[in-house]
Amino acid sequence: MRIDIVTIFPEFFGVLDVSLLGKARRDGVLELGVHDLRDWTHDRHRTVDDTPYGGGAGMVMKPEPWGEALDALLGETDATDAVVVFPSPAGVPFTQSLARELAAEPRIIFACGRYEGIDARVADYAATRARVLEVSLGDYVLNGGEVAAMAMIEAIGRLVPGVVGNPESLVEESHESGLLEHPSYTKPQVWRDREVPEVLRSGNHALVAAWRHEQSLERTRRVRPDLLPPEAPAEAPRTR
Repeated sequence: MRIDIVTIFPEFFGVLDVSLLGKARRDGVLELGVHDLRDWTHDRHRTVDDTPYGGGAGMVMKPEPWGEALDALLGETDATDAVVVFPSPAGVPFTQSLARELAAEPRIIFACGRYEGIDARVADYAATRARVLEVSLGDYVLNGGEVAAMAMIEAIGRLVPGVVGNPESLVEESHESGLLEHPSYTKPQVWRDREVPEVLRSGNHALVAAWRHEQSLERTRRVRPDLLPPEAPAEAPRTR
């Protein structure tokens, strides 16, 4: 997979060189390119924004540099081979299922807007060259698309085969089954008078699996009841 990011703050993405994504990048599992939008400007001030038509507060990112950036990155790419993602509070919610869908794509370009956003014609134009998604990280507003893009890249990148060393660890995670993940424990057995649940020390894999499912249901019911399927019981069964 190749991921490209267009931003006016390329230094923000230095974090891509660390942790699992950095290793995947060095190993050639992921190709990551970060591009400064100002490289596609042609005035001495490297201007990327202007006042909005119709008036109002703030500035809007100009279409010209974005158009040139997309042309340069997409090149002769077939429209079916790339997805352009515009992080936006007006977009569809980013979910684990969308992350998994995007992890199967060969090419993603993140267009990180700033100010009051990018001229709307840019997304319209991009849709003639590639698949376009406007995606929201949540119901709040950030200063720009960089934080949202970074979160999405991590969520997507770790699902690409070869990025996470043990693929089984991806299965038992929050949202993978539609539920939140169960609590996890490690040594020591007792820490500050708090003991690891006995069932996890039993060696009985069936009991452990049942306990973890019960805990996932209970946590989801308490924290995110909106995620529960209609057929979920009103109360989780208790594991003895």
